[in-house]
Amino acid sequence: MGLFSGTQEDYYTGSEFGGYQFVSIDDLINNFIIAYVGEDKIISKIKRTDVAFHAHRALQELSYDTTRSYKAYEIEVPPSLTMVLPHDYVNYVKMSWRDDAGIERIIYPAIKTSNPSAIVQDADYDYTFDASGNLVLASDSETWTKYKAGTADNTEQHDAPEFDATFGARFGMDPQFSQANGSFYIDDIKSKIHFGSEMTGRIVTLKYISDSVATDGEMKVHKFVEEAVYKHIAHGILATRANVPEYLVARFKKEKFAAKRNAKLRLSNIKLEELTQILRGKSKQIKH
Repeated sequence: MGLFSGTQEDYYTGSEFGGYQFVSIDDLINNFIIAYVGEDKIISKIKRTDVAFHAHRALQELSYDTTRSYKAYEIEVPPSLTMVLPHDYVNYVKMSWRDDAGIERIIYPAIKTSNPSAIVQDADYDYTFDASGNLVLASDSETWTKYKAGTADNTEQHDAPEFDATFGARFGMDPQFSQANGSFYIDDIKSKIHFGSEMTGRIVTLKYISDSVATDGEMKVHKFVEEAVYKHIAHGILATRANVPEYLVARFKKEKFAAKRNAKLRLSNIKLEELTQILRGKSKQIKH
């Protein structure tokens, strides 16, 4: 019996495309119980809630560096020059802004600035406290205020003024500053992205890694990763149960890493024709 439910007409005339290549969390749990749990099987008896817990953990772990569950949000940068991080944000993949031709131009992080908590001081530079004895903090730090008021969007923007005469004409410039697409930095404590002043009004796109367990619709994996999820669940259950032979735990630990490696290779999506086209450019001669 085929696994595809419905008709091809329903698929092509509907709005849910590409769903057949994924396996839902409920199907993963059911398939694992059928294949691994029961008499004369690896796991004799287990609660469904225990399997569900390890299945959720498997989806989280595999989404970070194997399935790479990417999402993308596009916004117009407001005058506040900030963007709230998505609720399921784990790490960013790429930040870019869209030009008039619809091309995404990469924005690079400003690693030499931040938004620290600014302590309010009195005229004698002593710390101030509220009625409960807690430190009084300013809404914005001076570092962030200066950063968003500046125009640091050109080459070597953090250099001293004495180098202005040689602006753009020096050898050995730092590549991380050798661009004019703008800059940003992420405040993980306040869960905000801060942009430079040159980004005001631009359309920016944040591509980030999700944890894959925020909503029921997200809790699914590609069929290339299905076996890795089963091995991850099996190892998690066996490693946390009493009276399980150590060789069995070690065996499934090896199988878990092997299945994860195979999933990465399957999802790598390297095309020989595309790679060949890129390598053709390596034969160009560079004049000195």
